[in-house]
Amino acid sequence: MDTSDKQQMPGASVHSTTVEDVTKHDAHEAAERGHVATDDWGNPLVEFDAATEKRLRRKIDMFVMPTVCLLYLFCFIDRANIGNAKIVGFEKDLGLHGYDYNRVLTLFYISYIVFEIPCNLVCKWIGPGWFLPASTTGFGVLTLAMAFINDISAAYAVRFLLGIFEAGMLPGIAYYLSRWYRRDELTFRLSLYMVMTPLAGAFGGLLASAILTLDHFGSLHRWRMIFGIEGIITLCLGLIAFLTVTDRPATARWLTQDERDLAIARIKSERMASTEVLDRFDRAKIYKGIYSPVTLTVGMVFLLAGVSSQGLAVFLPTIVKTIYPKNSVVSQQLHTVPPYVVGAFTAMFIPYLSYKLNTRQIFFIISAPPMMIGYAMFVGTQVTDPYARYGATFLITAGIFVYGTMVNAQVSANVISDTARAAAIGANTMLGNIGGLISMWSYLPFDTPDFRIGNGLNLATTSLIFLLSVGLLLWMRADNKKREKRDAQSLLAGMSLLEIQDLEWKHPYFKWRP
Repeated sequence: MDTSDKQQMPGASVHSTTVEDVTKHDAHEAAERGHVATDDWGNPLVEFDAATEKRLRRKIDMFVMPTVCLLYLFCFIDRANIGNAKIVGFEKDLGLHGYDYNRVLTLFYISYIVFEIPCNLVCKWIGPGWFLPASTTGFGVLTLAMAFINDISAAYAVRFLLGIFEAGMLPGIAYYLSRWYRRDELTFRLSLYMVMTPLAGAFGGLLASAILTLDHFGSLHRWRMIFGIEGIITLCLGLIAFLTVTDRPATARWLTQDERDLAIARIKSERMASTEVLDRFDRAKIYKGIYSPVTLTVGMVFLLAGVSSQGLAVFLPTIVKTIYPKNSVVSQQLHTVPPYVVGAFTAMFIPYLSYKLNTRQIFFIISAPPMMIGYAMFVGTQVTDPYARYGATFLITAGIFVYGTMVNAQVSANVISDTARAAAIGANTMLGNIGGLISMWSYLPFDTPDFRIGNGLNLATTSLIFLLSVGLLLWMRADNKKREKRDAQSLLAGMSLLEIQDLEWKHPYFKWRP
């Protein structure tokens, strides 16, 4: 579409007072409910000034990103710190034997998976501004409760409840950020909070090491101190978040009215046939979001990646212990940090490239081979070769943590409405955490110290990630070519605006964004 036909937003390169007044009116009109912000092909009807958008984006970054990053950092720490506790007496003190530890981990993932989609729909219903702080406060309380358990039954109960309160955090934050950022901007912003996954592994190891240097914390000793101190920190962050998490652009007091209009209009301008940014619940849109071919395929990639990433988070301290059995506990904890630092770097660098190139699927493909090589090294070596195995952990972390960002960005980029996005991200994350559940049974006590079952399984899953990613890229390109040949006008003839909106990815003008 010729840009001369587009309206201009406030901040356009104009100097006439009259024109400035008109563009402000256009901004307000574009943001209002009831106005379509795209043409039939999904192109925006409003042209945005790049410099003004950049200033707004930086302001949003400053007010939105720090809080969600901190919340997710401690979300993941509180999930994985049981791995740090395991090597300092958690199993012995609670009298766990055989597969009891795996069962404790499994209870978390059962509730986590079951409540994934419902929690994200609740997040949309009550708003992220209330949902995210409330969830954080809840799992902070439950992490603190882990410090006071005395038997396996209590461990089962607390971990099950922890799964419920953490279920909505990953998809909830991804959905929350989609209220603020364009699709091409979202990938890098997702990486800023998803990088908290490897950083949680690194920081969690450092924090656990520091905590274990204490003789006691109140009445708590050894592994109980880890849960107690980290739970209190999380609880305080959750309470503060009630004051710092802004629900959506329309309610942001730290934005001017013109900035609110611009923030709303630029998100709306990417949603084909949409007349509002926050649409009402619609069952058809929920189903379209969940059952999109991209959601299901990317979700399967996330499931396979979850087997590795979640297993690594919980079992890396145990793996390091088998590599360096004579080292002190603090040294073993510290050896878990460097691989996570490498993972944190790639988890930022790859999404940044994706953001700049405005493409995602190719990075799904190139992130898989390092993991395949790493697990092949584990399978092909023995515990008597610690340097090769420790080196393999760096290759695995270099690839695996990229997917946490890229899968949610890819799903979000390939739906239209707010409701479909909430459902799709929830479904995607649910599938990813089924992988986490599988991972809890991949590193088994009888398989130590080589863990050939767990490492062989992960070699298979990373290979499948590569094949699925290549297949999805080829299918998206082929389906886009088919869509170009359709007679879209005749397909839409006689349909109401509501019926057209409910088409979602089945809209004949819709194009997949690889």
